[in-house]
Amino acid sequence: MCGRFALTLPPDAMAQLFAARPANDVPGVPNFNICPTNAVHVVTSQDGQRQLRAMRWGFLPHWYKSPTDGPLLINARSETIAEKPAFRRAARGRRCLIPATGFYEWTKDAEGKRLPWYIAPTQSSMLAFAGVWQDWAQGDEAFTTCAIVTTAANPRMQAIHHRMPVILGEGDWALWLGEAGHGAATLMKAAPEEALRFHRVDPKVNSNRASGPDLIEPFEA
Repeated sequence: MCGRFALTLPPDAMAQLFAARPANDVPGVPNFNICPTNAVHVVTSQDGQRQLRAMRWGFLPHWYKSPTDGPLLINARSETIAEKPAFRRAARGRRCLIPATGFYEWTKDAEGKRLPWYIAPTQSSMLAFAGVWQDWAQGDEAFTTCAIVTTAANPRMQAIHHRMPVILGEGDWALWLGEAGHGAATLMKAAPEEALRFHRVDPKVNSNRASGPDLIEPFEA
């Protein structure tokens, strides 16, 4: 799964990278500890025009009567996304890219303590997670929400966690966004082992209140 991530690239640089028009409400950056229910940067495409916009991380199916009416759906499994009632329509027509500088996963030591790791790209400064999105409204509450698509981890990542985000290279963005025809399902696979690097980071990131660039720095116990 993917339960936390970081983003440091300024919105104007992201807009240029993704050839997207930035909205006025995108969240502030840098953010080294993006958590579920936070507003996140998302790239969508409509009629071939891309937009960089804000969405709530935590997909809300249309039948939820409140944001807490069911499980918090921060991830969508690639193996079942096309059949799950919560995600199947979004998987067909509401796909997006979720930019990240890196993400966190956890292992446990012999005493059961959670040990955080930071995973980042080896050849670039940016990751683009595959995502799906959904508008949700009940009464006076309304959100545009999203989830990160995950898949089985590659062999190297399995040492940390058995799942990982689907990470899309620039050449696959148009297909995932629906700009280049059909076949997006073929993109839902693990990134190559050499595409990512990882290192231990300070356990203070275990708190969703932690902040600052030191969260992603290498840590030695």
